[in-house]
Amino acid sequence: MTGPPVVLGVDSGGSGLRAALGVPDGLRAPAPVRSAEPVRTGPRGVDAAHMREQLEPMVRQLLADVGGGRLVAVAVGAAGMATLGDDLRGRLPAALAELFGVRRVALAADAVTAYAGALGQRPGAVVAAGTGLIGLGTDLTAWRRTDGWGHLLGDCGGGAWIGRAGLEAAMRDFDGRRGGSAALRARAEEMFGRPLSGLPGQLYPRPDRTAVLAAFAPEVGRCAADGDPVAVRVLREAAGHIADTAAAACPPDGACEVALTGGLLKLGDVLLDPLEAQLTERLPHARRVAAAGDPLDGAVRIAADLAADTLKLPRDPHLLYVAE
Repeated sequence: MTGPPVVLGVDSGGSGLRAALGVPDGLRAPAPVRSAEPVRTGPRGVDAAHMREQLEPMVRQLLADVGGGRLVAVAVGAAGMATLGDDLRGRLPAALAELFGVRRVALAADAVTAYAGALGQRPGAVVAAGTGLIGLGTDLTAWRRTDGWGHLLGDCGGGAWIGRAGLEAAMRDFDGRRGGSAALRARAEEMFGRPLSGLPGQLYPRPDRTAVLAAFAPEVGRCAADGDPVAVRVLREAAGHIADTAAAACPPDGACEVALTGGLLKLGDVLLDPLEAQLTERLPHARRVAAAGDPLDGAVRIAADLAADTLKLPRDPHLLYVAE
């Protein structure tokens, strides 16, 4: 490849892939491109072949949008990288070298790209709240990871957790059990159809069920905004889980910068108000800061730092793996 040097950032999560270029000054970066299909998870974890299949046309489109360029570094932030990243680490760097001639590749947990997007290379703690939920803190010598264990074992307070809790309340109302919500049942019937006894058959076989669960989280938010007490309780519990994750990611004295990032924050005040109260209680000495950018911004930042040999974030075989 010829042309000016460019770097590529990729954000892979439960809602699909996003990719963006970082370009030199004077060259306008094109808008990010996206694929709505999540990368599959196979026997060896996140499927490198499926990611390659999706990434190739996306990257070629981005390079065409800038009139060509020489890809010098790539950073991929992927949900599940920390625990399910063996296939990506084993095969994706070679695939990117074959396709685009790039040798410097960083493969990061999505929490690391969320951290880089929010705080750059400063010490602190970040909670990434999207389909899943993970906290990450660092003093720039090592990472402190909290949660991010997936929707079966953790991701407490994340979008899939909220959506599942909301659907459970809908099923309780369907059954006539205590703790049910007629409002959430009505929302579930609008989304999945009647009767709700068919919901398990729709949900359990789907490979993207975490994304489907998370898609119900906005409905929980709307019901909470309308005053439904069950939905309000679900979001209050979610706020407590998010604050717990932030507190565990901070240094023991809690004296650090804390930023929140992720699409879950779009639920608005019904989540943010109880979350602010919980953070104040659990982290009285921490300083809340606004996230400077999102995980895709963080991936581009890591790729740019990798290209310039200025990457200060701690390298880690599971959280931030660098192939050069």
